[in-house]
Amino acid sequence: MEATLRYVAPCQFGLEGILAGELRRLDAQDVLAENGRVLFSGGLEILARANLCLRTAERVQILLGEFTATSFEELYQGMKAIPLEEFIGKADRFPVKGYSLNSALHSVPDCQSILKKAAVDRLKQHYRIDWFPEKNALCQLQFSILKDRVSILLDTSGPGLHKRGWRAHSNAAPIKETLAAGIVDCARVKGYSVACDPFCGSGTLIIEAASKALNIPPCLRRRFAAQEFGFMPENIWQQERARGLDLIRRDAEFHGYAWDLDPECVELTRANAKKAGLGKQITVEQRDIKDFAPLPKGITLCNPPYGERMLDQQQARAIYRTMGKVFTRTQGESYYIITPDPEFPRCFGQTPDKQRKLYNGMLKCYLYQYFKPVPERSHGHE
Repeated sequence: MEATLRYVAPCQFGLEGILAGELRRLDAQDVLAENGRVLFSGGLEILARANLCLRTAERVQILLGEFTATSFEELYQGMKAIPLEEFIGKADRFPVKGYSLNSALHSVPDCQSILKKAAVDRLKQHYRIDWFPEKNALCQLQFSILKDRVSILLDTSGPGLHKRGWRAHSNAAPIKETLAAGIVDCARVKGYSVACDPFCGSGTLIIEAASKALNIPPCLRRRFAAQEFGFMPENIWQQERARGLDLIRRDAEFHGYAWDLDPECVELTRANAKKAGLGKQITVEQRDIKDFAPLPKGITLCNPPYGERMLDQQQARAIYRTMGKVFTRTQGESYYIITPDPEFPRCFGQTPDKQRKLYNGMLKCYLYQYFKPVPERSHGHE
């Protein structure tokens, strides 16, 4: 196996630049952001470090090979030319899944079948066996075919990296941890910051903010598919977990406040914060948005209710108008509000200093950012 491998980290659309910045800070090489993914290079230590430390990536994959294919024969030969034996043991499981977009080979089941046959034939030839028990490590092979360009990938993460290991339950409309981490990055949360989420739900935004402020690797507590791979030495995982622990800022002054009108959300956030090891850093209270008290120089991060799922649109927009009245900016406060409602700024009564298009799953949202001080309070429309 080569000392340096090429990797792919898929992410939600809109987070590519943030993820690329994360990877550079982790000392990944040749970082290249593309639509919905970031490519990078490094040794096996970068594979472990990326899985443990990336906040906005959905997973980490090894890019095994890329080639052009417009026929099933080209697809078969392209896969068969990849040195799969360097990554897959003779008793490992190697299912194949993927997708095809705007390509001559558009039947996903057929592509799946051809690629699996090519993988079996390559490994048969190498291991000199006719049958694979497929009972050991799960080596999930993934393919993407975009405009006839085929990428063959090996998943190293297992369950998605948004599964940090602390969320026991969630409320009706949770924000994904990876997206929450992207919002926290946009808000420039630091070790000395004070942050608040007045619609805390299950606590995702404020827990991600605290985790970033204390520099806690988000996936330090969980296992990954690559820990079972034969080519991946256990000492690399031990070394990278130790590195992650050493970098935690235990003396950070950060404090977070999580508020919600729903008592169940208050209890859920409290339980999740405790499970994440951040119970001391986060104060959780039941509070109505109309009673919001701005924190001087505080950062407010929130995903307020919106009409499509939790409340009807009229009720949601009434909440936005209330927010416009109580979210003042006279003492250096800043606000980062994500919502799919393009009418938010009008209801809120203030033009954002910056806005960014992001996706919460398949739902197009906008992150409205208010960070410039204003001398007087702006009121929402009645």
